[in-house]
Amino acid sequence: MPDILGNMRRTHHLGALSSSDAGTVVTLMGWVQRRRDHGGVIFVDLRDREGITQVVFNPERSPEVHAKAHGIRSEYVLAIRGLVVERPEGMANPDLKTGSIEVMADELRILNTAATPPFLIEEDADVSETIRLQNRHLDLRRPNLQKNIILRHKTGQAIRNFLNNQGFLDIETPFLTRSTPEGARDYLVPSRVNTGHFYALPQSPQLFKQLLMISGFDRYYQIVKCFRDEDLRADRQPEFTQIDLEMSFVGEEDVMAVGEGLVSAVFKEVLGMEIQTPFERMDYDTAVGRYGLDKPDLRFGLELVDLTEMMKTVGFKVFADVASKGGMIKAINAKGCADFSRKEIDDFTRFVGIYRAKGLAWIKVKEDGEWQSPIAKFFSDDEKAEMVRILNMEKDDILFFVADTPSVVNEALGNLRNHLAEKLGLVDKGSFRFVWVTRFPMFEYDETEKRLVALHHPFTAPEEEDFAKLDTEPLATKSRAYDLVLNGNEIGGGSIRIHQPEMQQKIFDVLGLSREDYEDKFGFLVDALNSGAPPHGGMAFGFDRLIMLLTGQTSIRDVIAFPKTQKAACLLTGAPSTAAPAQLQELGVRVETEPLG
Repeated sequence: MPDILGNMRRTHHLGALSSSDAGTVVTLMGWVQRRRDHGGVIFVDLRDREGITQVVFNPERSPEVHAKAHGIRSEYVLAIRGLVVERPEGMANPDLKTGSIEVMADELRILNTAATPPFLIEEDADVSETIRLQNRHLDLRRPNLQKNIILRHKTGQAIRNFLNNQGFLDIETPFLTRSTPEGARDYLVPSRVNTGHFYALPQSPQLFKQLLMISGFDRYYQIVKCFRDEDLRADRQPEFTQIDLEMSFVGEEDVMAVGEGLVSAVFKEVLGMEIQTPFERMDYDTAVGRYGLDKPDLRFGLELVDLTEMMKTVGFKVFADVASKGGMIKAINAKGCADFSRKEIDDFTRFVGIYRAKGLAWIKVKEDGEWQSPIAKFFSDDEKAEMVRILNMEKDDILFFVADTPSVVNEALGNLRNHLAEKLGLVDKGSFRFVWVTRFPMFEYDETEKRLVALHHPFTAPEEEDFAKLDTEPLATKSRAYDLVLNGNEIGGGSIRIHQPEMQQKIFDVLGLSREDYEDKFGFLVDALNSGAPPHGGMAFGFDRLIMLLTGQTSIRDVIAFPKTQKAACLLTGAPSTAAPAQLQELGVRVETEPLG
């Protein structure tokens, strides 16, 4: 195939030229953003990842080139050679980096034509996400998406530079490993050479990075792909990227200091912003108690108030029964918001229903201090006075109450708190509030499996003062885990690991794993712990979610080059797809077309 460029070689990107380049002959290449014919003179905005430059085709300057320019259409790929000139007075475009100049074309090559795109390649193109993902190669030409992907690259560079300078080693770990189903579902990969056996794609490099510490590498990191076959949301993908790190001979403060340094380096390098450290610390019980969630957004108030104790003796039987039977009652005071309509209150009730709340009680405080509420009549004057004191109730306030199990109350009101803050404009979009949440519970009870499961993972060390509770009160045992939360989003988390085989076996016992089970799944780790494991700990940051917050996006799909949908499908390539019968036969796999069971 002949070289279509011939003797033309690009001299500048399309965001590079300025008035200082006037009088220079340049060769530019890119895509046609738009073409305009102004009474014979043709203007073309030529675009690449760095910006846009206006090219002028003047019939008086070059009739042949001008005639050829009549055939140019949107998204054609061009090479042009011409003279940089300053734009006429009053014609500069301050919105463009190159807005002070234009290029007078003397030579044009149409390197490729293009079909009419299904949507405009513009920043604010009004097009459905489905169409965008089906045509992701075109979607990625839009300037805002390109900026996101470029910022992602710069962030990765900043992370690597920081960790390299801190003595960390970038070490790859396997993608084909064994299934250890103690968390989300694994993606399984059938083995052709070991018929009937399967690899699993890693949900994280957790076990391998612990093995690297036992191997003596001291400090490890990786920016690595991980895989989880779970239900998806705007901030989840079946394959995602995390910044994974592990350190030997450390405690919580050491790991958290590295985490703070890494985040500070990223914000300074990528956004030019100084982040104040150390970050705020808050234990899990405080976070859930005050904010309902273990990832509190500290940019606004609206804290939850626990009324359970006082409600045990009130005249309102619904609250009293819940409080006396081990349930919980909490409230939020939305100050000055008594003008919420009944429709808005009904919307809030449906909203908390998403989080399993059976209802949402409310009280409005009227101008004269009287209560307007279906439940007001059930409280005595003394009970009302006590609620006014505890909840700081004033005129024009509206109070929202949920009464249910502690988990339902906290989740429902915690999410309602965030929802109200958005609705009321209480969130400062330009601010960043970090907080470490610490001392998580070691375990939680899984209603589906009817047993205890690890809240984080079974390799997290318990707090030393809680060792005795492992036998008597496992649900009261606290762990040496820590999460880093930014603006109500968990961006990273980790723990100090168990490094003694006896303690690891003890945790497996508490989780109800038989010796046969854990030796089959984790025997290699227990053997390694018997080889002289140093105290170690680490953490992982969600790289995609971090980029989402840095760019101000609301979905991680807008910071990933080729994302999947909420049904884990790639609309561009059609993945996942069926496999050919010969492939399945070779793998020893049979596909059941009818539902099993």
